[in-house]
Amino acid sequence: MTDAIAYPRVVVPAGEDFLLLSPTEQAYAYRNVDRMFATRTVRRGGSTRQLDRRAEILPNYEIDGRSYGVEDYIHRANVAGLLVLHNNSIVLERYSLGLEEGTRWSSMSMIKSLTSTLIGAAVADGAIASLDDSVSTYIPQLRASAYDSVRVRDVLTMSSGVDWTEDYVDRNSHVNRYSKSLGDKVPGGVLALMRELSRKHPSGTTFNYNTGDSYILGCLVSAATGETLADYMSRKIWSPFGMEFDAFYTLESEGGQEIGGSRAGMALRDFGRFGLFILGNGLIGNEPVLPANWVSDASHPWFRFGADTNRYGAAGYGYSWWIDADGAMVAVGFAGQSLYINRAKNVVIVTLSCHPQPPFSLGYSVDLRAEYYAFKAAVLRAIS
Repeated sequence: MTDAIAYPRVVVPAGEDFLLLSPTEQAYAYRNVDRMFATRTVRRGGSTRQLDRRAEILPNYEIDGRSYGVEDYIHRANVAGLLVLHNNSIVLERYSLGLEEGTRWSSMSMIKSLTSTLIGAAVADGAIASLDDSVSTYIPQLRASAYDSVRVRDVLTMSSGVDWTEDYVDRNSHVNRYSKSLGDKVPGGVLALMRELSRKHPSGTTFNYNTGDSYILGCLVSAATGETLADYMSRKIWSPFGMEFDAFYTLESEGGQEIGGSRAGMALRDFGRFGLFILGNGLIGNEPVLPANWVSDASHPWFRFGADTNRYGAAGYGYSWWIDADGAMVAVGFAGQSLYINRAKNVVIVTLSCHPQPPFSLGYSVDLRAEYYAFKAAVLRAIS
């Protein structure tokens, strides 16, 4: 018995467990990130960029000799949201697992690619002088740390050279210590963790996937522009491009720095609109937001590797974009989030998912990566 009045309360998973959730918790958590973490709104503008709708495609794909369709894919791959745009028009749109049209679903690491695009905007604005500048030029807290001589370009390409472990199962890994700091809303906690890291490789020489690098990208944009990351995203892209819904960045603490590399919340169609912004080479109307060569440079595989050396199965890595074997740029997030942008075919595919994670995935019979690639190939066939 307590003295507190028994008002209704919503129970959400602990923030530090965000990467370790059971399948029963995933869908709820991914669409309620703003109840688990501190956030800052990325505001939409006064008008919405309308998306035309064309005849629906119904791609069919084959796995192990059996044929499957769109609904099969949604069920087999635990898909919550699916959007296909071709030539700027919607040709497929589906919702499941409690996701609705205006729901902001967790971007997971897809936001890394969106944050990296703001580096391009800051370069175009002259706020960042050069990608060869040291990050500590803009973030004094990193001086005398392993990041002191790391260039902006190195952080963009996940080649900072610092010793970072991105192991989602190990609670003591760097990424889970980062996650706990966010869950506990510790002011300055993430930068303190980054300052502790030692050097493992010369910067710019070795690819190592590092969510902390993307946190530094977000800090860099804020420091260079003098604006919060959310406000800069709103002013440069979200509002003028005509996004349909407000979005949000999660914060390291109440009122603190945005998390540039994970957990932002956005609606399905607005992920698609961001894909159209990239397809349009960073133009809004006739006004360039990015340097003229930015999208080409961002889609260049600065590091190349075999498909079996990374979870997604990419052939390379650009400016915080995975580069597919077909040359497409892909923003990839934990548990099956992806924004696929095929500039050659003028196609955008957004997939929001709840892929089960260890130990729960051990009893799951579907090869989720094979399923994704088979369905993607079917989409490309259906629009050709």
